[in-house]
Amino acid sequence: MADTPETTTSIADFEKSLAELEGLVRDLEQGELSLEQSLGAFERGVKLTRECQQALRQAEQRVQQLVERDDGTLETRPFHPPEDGEEQG
Repeated sequence: MADTPETTTSIADFEKSLAELEGLVRDLEQGELSLEQSLGAFERGVKLTRECQQALRQAEQRVQQLVERDDGTLETRPFHPPEDGEEQG
């Protein structure tokens, strides 16, 4: 199944938000920000965390739709990541 432009954008937005969140955490852990800067970084981090959680919930719903059978039960299979050089099918 090919990714739609919307899916690709969502993934890119998630990855961008996650990278920004990681940067904020690093800045806060270094302890070199002023109190005002720390509060701003914390507020931004909370917003990014909520955005990432929402994106993950949406991805989970999408996966569930993909594996749900016609009778409403879920088809479950263990996930095995492809080995090097092996394509996902």
